[in-house]
Amino acid sequence: MNLPELVLLAAIWGASFLFMRVAAPEFGPVPLIALRVGIAALVLSPALLTANARRHFRANAWPLLVVGIANSALPFSLLAYSTLYVSAGLDSVLNATTPLWAALIAAVGFGLSMKRHQIAGLFAGFVGVVVLVRDTLGAGQAGTAMAVAAALGATLLYGFAVNYSKRSLAGVPPFVVAFGSQFFASVVLLPVAAALWPHHAIAPSIWGCVVALGVVCTGVAYLLFFRLVEHAGSAYAASVTFLIPIFGMIWGRVFLGETITPPMLAGCAIVLFGTALASGKIRLWTARQA
Repeated sequence: MNLPELVLLAAIWGASFLFMRVAAPEFGPVPLIALRVGIAALVLSPALLTANARRHFRANAWPLLVVGIANSALPFSLLAYSTLYVSAGLDSVLNATTPLWAALIAAVGFGLSMKRHQIAGLFAGFVGVVVLVRDTLGAGQAGTAMAVAAALGATLLYGFAVNYSKRSLAGVPPFVVAFGSQFFASVVLLPVAAALWPHHAIAPSIWGCVVALGVVCTGVAYLLFFRLVEHAGSAYAASVTFLIPIFGMIWGRVFLGETITPPMLAGCAIVLFGTALASGKIRLWTARQA
């Protein structure tokens, strides 16, 4: 059965927003994410044990660098920055807009046609974002608008990375892609992280969050995700997108006492509905028979 693994993966990725919310104020976004991707690269390094894997890694170094930046280094850092100002639950819902951006970028940047249900999904999803963040922005808290923009910027980068990977890394073993992206993300972030490294002592509990973020929420999560892809297919594995916000809000409420508001639930429902339409999980109409 694949459902328990799918739920476990959603719970793990939902927890990543909790750990970033706790650790980002202590480390700063870039040093935290440098640690996250560096630890994940170590966890995933057995992917290069075979000569064939190493050959793929060397032959695809440039696209792996691009994916490392667009799918890890930049979006992880933007989401970590976002958690400085907005709740883990809100961040996890904004993260669920990734398939909307992926569909839009596929049409605009990669020349793929959009069907009616995808256009409807994009519209619904962005309405959901407005509902989701309206009260948050209306509160006038400093930094909130930039935090929301950063989170949406992260999902925009994810959307680009999805399309770029399909075109440039087709045929590359998925675990090589997972390791390569984390390795190159580490290389890119290391000098910036060194310059921004905190000067104060970090509590052991915060270090525990960092280890959990790198080992469990990134390294183990990738292993679990690609196991699902192998045994249940990519479409089934991608449906984890619909469960992550649920766990993001639950973990934020249970461990950080975050408030789950009616607009937040309504916005989440609309975003997920739009995502389901845009990704083809549901359709409101069928094509006419010729």
